[in-house]
Parts: sequence; structure tokens; C-alpha cells
Amino acid sequence: MTTTKQRPRSDAPDLAFTSMTAWLREIAGDEPDRIGLREKEFGIWRETSYGEYWELVKTVGMALWALGVRPGDKVAIHSENRLAWVVSDLATQGIQAVSVGLYSTNPASEVEYLLNHSEAKVLIAEDQEQVDKALEVRDRLPHLEKIIYMEPRGVRTYDDPALMSWDMFLTVGRQQLVETPRRFNELVDGIDLDETATIVYTSGTTGPPKGAMLSHRNLVWTAEHSTLVVAGERPPKQAEFLSYLPLCHVFGRLFDLMAALSLRATVNFAESIDTVVADLQEIQPTYFPAPPRIWEKMSAVAQIRIADGSPAKRFLSQIFLKIGGWNADRVLERGKRGLLGDVVYGIGWLLVYRSLKKKIGMGRCLRAVSAAAPIAPEILKFFMAIGVPIYEAWGMTETTAYGCINPPGDIKLGTIGRPAQDCEIRLDEDGEILARHPGIFQGYFRNPDATAEAIDAEGWLHTGDVGEWDGDHVRIIDRKKDIIITAGGKNISPSELENRLKVSPFIKEAMVIGDRRKFISALIGIEIDVVSNWAQRQGITFTTYRDLSEKAEVIELIRKQVDEANADFARVEQIKKFDLIPKELDHEQGELTATQKIKRKVLAEQFADLIEGMYS
Repeated sequence: MTTTKQRPRSDAPDLAFTSMTAWLREIAGDEPDRIGLREKEFGIWRETSYGEYWELVKTVGMALWALGVRPGDKVAIHSENRLAWVVSDLATQGIQAVSVGLYSTNPASEVEYLLNHSEAKVLIAEDQEQVDKALEVRDRLPHLEKIIYMEPRGVRTYDDPALMSWDMFLTVGRQQLVETPRRFNELVDGIDLDETATIVYTSGTTGPPKGAMLSHRNLVWTAEHSTLVVAGERPPKQAEFLSYLPLCHVFGRLFDLMAALSLRATVNFAESIDTVVADLQEIQPTYFPAPPRIWEKMSAVAQIRIADGSPAKRFLSQIFLKIGGWNADRVLERGKRGLLGDVVYGIGWLLVYRSLKKKIGMGRCLRAVSAAAPIAPEILKFFMAIGVPIYEAWGMTETTAYGCINPPGDIKLGTIGRPAQDCEIRLDEDGEILARHPGIFQGYFRNPDATAEAIDAEGWLHTGDVGEWDGDHVRIIDRKKDIIITAGGKNISPSELENRLKVSPFIKEAMVIGDRRKFISALIGIEIDVVSNWAQRQGITFTTYRDLSEKAEVIELIRKQVDEANADFARVEQIKKFDLIPKELDHEQGELTATQKIKRKVLAEQFADLIEGMYS
């Protein structure tokens, strides 16, 4: 067994706060006028100071108390990212209740499962769409007593005593504050670090989502350590975040809750998931987290912008992208660009990089993080080439998003980095990555068997990821359950092939197949924006996604991308056949998880004819 350890300070270290709500109260007392949140209303950014933030949290906390929510009760939040989300989250935790996040894309069937499984007593829903989902399955939700809706449009005419508007909800809270002005602070002061603060449901790629219970200790300990992952050792006086990663996912909470309070940052809420590109250009955040899918999309957008430029701009871009690649190699080999590298980067910044970074919203980015899934090294190198300081990291819901990161000056592409401060990492005999630190979750709600499988008697979390050491860095091979064993007995990691395919700006989704098969094949989904742009340039007419993906020219285009990817692998690992998925994959149709990961079992069943066609 190979082992590398970085010892936590103790099993139960002393922490500055007993909860994230208490942390907010401290900031509001120290700097009440500091801007904590920004949210767009009718195209104008509205600012909320930390003092106002705290008053809202108190009001919502007392509104929940007035509705009968008590310590240990569950409050579900079903909304896209917005001010009311974080306020409701901290208010729920403040009265010693437990918050439960739902993805805005969860269909009614998943809403029913999550609300039932979590035993949610109150649901805070964003708008008519989310309210309708709950009402559709309400007869099968015995625990649900009240639904608060944030947006009244379309809902105000509903005649249902379980419904309450956000404005009325706040009025109830203000009345409760008048009647019991000290109660909220008393509840916050009485929080036990080891009580559950929130339940975060896993994405459910292979079965029903599991509810990971995170304690106040998990959140506060991770918040104290988050600045090292998010901002490094020298954070600026004013940090700007763009909140767009779903707050019901632990990756989004790491930045927009834990790190935001730790850094006393300003969190800017994206107007919607569809406006993230425009919001990025407007905010130009200092720190930016993203899963590989976002980085792949941004890389594709950047390459489209380069292709759409004048001949002179295209020529300069090609030259300085090559120079940037040379600079990236120097950073990887030596830990820094060096004097010559700084000089040529400065020239490139004036001519190419500055404009390109600003267009993709990275103009002021001091540090970017890629996590939540493996990413192709070529994508990371592209951003390093244009001067975006991007670091691959690793964490899980069950580790409160804290685990490993590539530190500045010691980056190894293709690895998840070294164990972060006070985190222990080791590999089991079969290569499974084990982790241990005070941020490790409490267990799965109402699932003691799964908890016992995940956390052993010594407190090690069995992550399900298979890895190997590369010096003192960790390289993830794949999820333990996803490794393919071919008919010839060869073990193959599908994610390595899939990530290499998705380096191509023309490929959005890829699912490699081959378990117990004679050869490796793949289902591939095209990146509609990029491929349609290419098709128009080639004079190829099309109508729908399916029509475009069935064009012989498009199939040949993707064949070339597959051939390029195959060149990086041994013959037995290469993709022999592929077929194009005839539709865009969708969460609501069960093809993707809420975090946009493919559901292999669902796709294998849905596209069984395509798969068998490649092997017949």
C-alpha cells in the first residue's frame, strides 16, 4: 500500500465559529457596509451589504421559526442561484434546522424523491415552474407543510393554503423578530458543531441520489481552509465571485458560501444559467471555479472568436498561442516563465491575450480552478497559454469539496495535485483513493449501509476513484465502477478517452463503450454551436440537430477528431467505431445528471440499437 499523509491538526480542531451563520454575523458586525451580494434586477446590479445580508438572514430564520420549523427539521430550496438562496440556506442553519438544495432542472419525479427522502417540512421555490412540480406530486409528500414562492408571476392566482409569497414570508419574519428579538441570536449561539447543517444530494449517475450529511464542523473547517484552494496565500482586499455553479452542489457552496465568507468577498449572482457568458464579461471575477464542461465550452468559444477575426488577427493569434504554449511548458518544467517568458508574454498580452481574456470574462482572474470531473490536459494548457492561472483540483460532496490541488509552481498536468493542507490521502491495495480530514461528511441520510461502505472504522473515506501516485501528486485513472474490462481482459479507463475526445471543440459529449466487448467504440454528441458555425462556413445546409449530425461531412469531421485522439493511445485502447448521438442530451429526460454528467446506464439502454449496430 502506497501512502502519503498530511496530518490534520486533530480529529476535532478548534474553530473560530460554530457555524457559517455565526461567521456572517461576525462580518456584519465588523464591516456592515461592505458589499456582500449583488443581484441583477431589470438589468441593474442591486447591492446588498453584509449588514443587510445579516438582517435578511435573521428575518428569514424567524419566518421559518414562526412556521413551526424547529432544530433538525428539513427546509428545501428549489431555485437557481440568487440572493434568496444563500439567505435561506444560512437562515435555516441558523435556527439549527437542515437545508436541502434541489437543482432547478430537477423534473417532478426527482422533486418527489428528494422532498420525500429528505422529509422536507418547508419548500422555498423560485417560481411557478418549481411550484408546479411540487404541487404535481404534493399528495405523495406527507412531510411537506408549506411552499414559499419567490416570484409571484403566475402563482399569485393559485388558491392553496400551503402557498405563501416571499414578501408575506418576510413580513411574518419581521413580526416574529419584534416578538422575540433575541431568539435568532440565541439559536445561533446554541449551534453544536457536530450537528447536521445541510444535506447535499449526490448526482445519482448509477442509481437514486444519496443525501450526504454535512455538519457545521465540516462547513466551518472547510471554510477556514478554502482560501488556500480558492485564492492561494495572497488574497486581495476585495474578491469578486460570479455565482453560477448550482448552490445545491458542494462545488458551488465551496466558493459562494464557504470561501465567500472566509474572504469577505462580493458574490455576484448570474442573471440565469443562460447569461453566464455575458455576466462573466461584465463582472470579470477575480476567482472563478468551473467543471471541465465549462472550460471546454470557453475554449471552443475562444477558438470561434479567433476564427471569426480578420486575417491579421488570426495570424497574430496563431503565433502567440504557440508562444503561449511554449511559455506554459516553461511553467510546467520550471514553475515560472522566467525573464524571457515574461517579456514575450507581455507582448502577447498587448496584442492578443488581453482582448481574448476579456472576451471570455477572465480579464481580472487571479486564480481559476477546474474540478468536479477529469479534464483534458490540452484544455488546461490552452488557458495557461493565454495567461489564465488555472489549477486542477479534486474534492467530492463527501469531502465537503476539499481534497487535492495543483499548487502554483508545482503543476503536473493530468493530475489532481497534492493533498491540500491538513488532508490525508492514501491509495488502497486496489488503487482506490482514500481521504481523511475534519471535512469528511457524517454519512448518508437514512442509508446506514452506504455510510458503512463509504467510511471505515479508522475514518478513511473510500472515494470510489482509482488513482496512482506521480511523485507527490495524485493521478486519477477513473471511477472504480466505470473501468472497462475488454473481452481480451484489458483494463481501460473510459474517462481518459472521453476527455481526449472532448479536447476537440466539435465534440460536446462522449461515452466510450467496450466492457466485455471485442473492441472499443464510442457514442459522440456534437457541440452544436461550433459544428453549425463550421457547417455554415462549408456551405452545408441543415435544419435540426439530428439533420446536422447525420450529414456525411459532419461524420467525416468527427472521424478526424477520433483519429487524432486515437493517436495518443495504444492500439488496444483505440476507438474502432463510433456513432453520433442524434439529439442533445437533457437532464429532464434522465440522460444527464443535474451536474451534466452522462448517465451511462440510461444512454446504454436508450441508444442500444446504435451500440449494437457498431458491434454487429
